[in-house]
Amino acid sequence: MQPMTPEDVQAVLDRHQFNVQITFFDTTTATSQQAADNIGCDVAQIVKSICFIAGEQPVIVLTSGAQRVDDRKIAALFGIGRKQVRAAKPEECVDVFGYAPGSVPPFPHRTPGIIVYIDQTLQNYPMLYAAGGAHNAIFPVTLAQLVAVTNGMITDVIKDATVPSA
Repeated sequence: MQPMTPEDVQAVLDRHQFNVQITFFDTTTATSQQAADNIGCDVAQIVKSICFIAGEQPVIVLTSGAQRVDDRKIAALFGIGRKQVRAAKPEECVDVFGYAPGSVPPFPHRTPGIIVYIDQTLQNYPMLYAAGGAHNAIFPVTLAQLVAVTNGMITDVIKDATVPSA
């Protein structure tokens, strides 16, 4: 199955009249740090789209580039055991979500009805930057726009910071 493209993402941006164009870089933006370096922003402003399978349900967690997702919290949201939540395999990223790992945008996705959870720490930034459907594509987006397009639920999905012992 062929991956979806940045043109699919741009079509949604245009349909919602965000007046935003995807920016393409000469270097990769596949990791949060690479994206932040290319854009010149704080890594926490990067929206990572992390793909999971919870039981049989595909789930995307939109989290800050400075955070890590806690699979226990995803399991709790579904009322299932932690071992029933796993990261999507690379081929599932393409077949189910529509994009290769490192290029998954917050929208659109191949499979309808994917549940979207949004990391509450993204509320700390007026402007965010998300993958545009390719390893070198990024677009600016606000949290309100993310919520409007994805119908995502803002919640606590991140690992708590560990306090080093003295």
